[in-house]
Amino acid sequence: MENKVNHTEVIYGLYNDEEDLLRAVKSAKQDHLEIYDVYSPFPVHGLDPILGLEESRLHQAGFIYGALGTLTAFLGMTWIFTKDWPIIFGGKPYWSVPAFIPITFELTVLFAAIGMTVTFYIVNGLGPGVVNNHLDDRITDDKFCIAFDKSQVSSEKAQSFFKSTGASEVNSKTI
Repeated sequence: MENKVNHTEVIYGLYNDEEDLLRAVKSAKQDHLEIYDVYSPFPVHGLDPILGLEESRLHQAGFIYGALGTLTAFLGMTWIFTKDWPIIFGGKPYWSVPAFIPITFELTVLFAAIGMTVTFYIVNGLGPGVVNNHLDDRITDDKFCIAFDKSQVSSEKAQSFFKSTGASEVNSKTI
């Protein structure tokens, strides 16, 4: 059976500064150029609204995982201390809610943290054994990048765009 992998040929420009990147993205949007992707070594404030990206829903997943942790802790301790092993110690009743708070808090944080981490990795295609193509090693260090799909934007138009916006380097690659 043949392994079919979609390959996209992109032309990309590297920028030395995030302000240059922001100006270039705004210029691309004004010129109605279809941006394939934007890469940066760290989050760039204000880039998401310019690109028209929605806010992440990871915080909603975090709330659900936290609520699941709270329920797990509270219901687990309720069952343990009232049905499975009902022992009165320290003069407390079987069902002592104030005594449950520290463990409930810890499981809430644990479930939210692990759940959000796993969700983040799954959504972004990361994890053990995953090999991701990358355009340039310097993007993870100190360069900022805008990439255009060559089937959407001609090489000449992309070259002139990168020259006009101050890209320090222009390359192409199949990913």
